[in-house]
Formats: sequence, structure tokens, C-alpha cells
Amino acid sequence: MKNVIVVSDLGEMPYRKAWDLQKKIQGRIVSEKLEIRNGNRSERATPDHLLFVEHPHVYTLGKSGKASHLLRSRAELSEIDAEYVEIDRGGDITYHGPGQIVGYPILDLESHYRDIHRYLRSLEEVIISLCSDYGIKAGRQDGLTGVWVGDQKICAMGIRCSRWVTMHGFALNVNTDLGYFDHIVPCGIRDKTVTSLSVILGKKVDTTEVKMNLKKHFGNIFNAIMKESETEKII
Repeated sequence: MKNVIVVSDLGEMPYRKAWDLQKKIQGRIVSEKLEIRNGNRSERATPDHLLFVEHPHVYTLGKSGKASHLLRSRAELSEIDAEYVEIDRGGDITYHGPGQIVGYPILDLESHYRDIHRYLRSLEEVIISLCSDYGIKAGRQDGLTGVWVGDQKICAMGIRCSRWVTMHGFALNVNTDLGYFDHIVPCGIRDKTVTSLSVILGKKVDTTEVKMNLKKHFGNIFNAIMKESETEKII
């Protein structure tokens, strides 16, 4: 039987608000799993989720990152309307902003497979398949998480997992202003650069179409039924 994943498009949302929403959904799933194990519930009421969102300009630093990889002071960040947030995912520093599609899968991996490495490779495969839709040959680089076109990263990834329930996810550069990456060492990697769908294709890309294709590939790769949801029902 296929799993059901509820898909919600949050539009543009401040980073901390989306982070709180992820924690809320993850917490519900974890709590319901514990109730089932204790015999107080027969099944989960909260399904797996995939949230799509665009954030205002923000730099986020993961637990294993170095603050020195932010190359500007907080005062300088305010001049470019950006904020800085230290968060609970793995990985180093990255940028989120308008024109970038961020995907937050909140999945109970025990309903799929208990393998974090496989989960990350599956997320990468979703993006690789999406790039192929646009005639772009994307792939992986040994020892590095994320998706690359040559030596340029097109999609960063970082996750957190609690009792096998995931949060955080991927950030795909679609029509992103790549100049904002100049203020950091992206993902802590100094000898590589970043790119976007629009830069490679030489034109602005329809983000609604990209999200539709992402949803299709996500369902195929995770063997799931992707069910649309009204955003206000989960906030």
C-alpha cells in the first residue's frame, strides 16, 4: 500500500514561522507514534507532509557549521534586508530567499525505510529528476550532500530527524538572486560555486510548474500518493 503525503504550498513565509510549523507537525507525529506504541492509539491522525515555501532573505547555520562562514556582520545583513538564524538541522550555512523553492518533507521514515543515508539520496534523486525535466544533467559529488550541475550546486540539503520523523529538507535555486551567496561560504565549501535553473536556462522559470514537477517526482521516488491540502488547515 502506498503512503499518503499531504502537500501544502505556504507561499512566502518568514523562516522562523515555517520552522515553528515544521516542529509542530513533527511533534504531533512523534507523539502519536508513542501513543500507538503504548497502546493508547490504533493509528496516526497526522499524515506525512511536504511543505513548499519561499522565504524572505535569510542565512541559516546548521549545528555542524561555522559562524565564520558568514562573511558579513549582522549590521551589514540588515542593509541587504537579510537575517541570520542558527538552527537545529545538520550541515553548514546556506541562504534562502525569493525565487528559491524550499521543500520541507516531514516524513515518518519508519513508514518508508529506516535509513537516513538512503533518505538523503532519495531527496537528491527528486531534484536530479526535476532538472532532467528541463534538459539539465544534474548529479551528486562524492562526499557532499546536495545536487550539482558540474561543480556548481543547484540544490542544498540539510535535515533533522527525531524518532525517525524528518524535518527541514532541500533548497532549490530556481529564480534566486545568486548574489546573496557572496556573503557566505555556501555549505562551508570554498572551492565551488552555486547556480540556478534560470541561470542555466537563460530565462525566468515558472515556479508553479517546478513545484508541480517536484510533487510528481517525490511521489514516484517515495512510492506515495501526493494529496493537496489547504494551507490554513495545517497552520
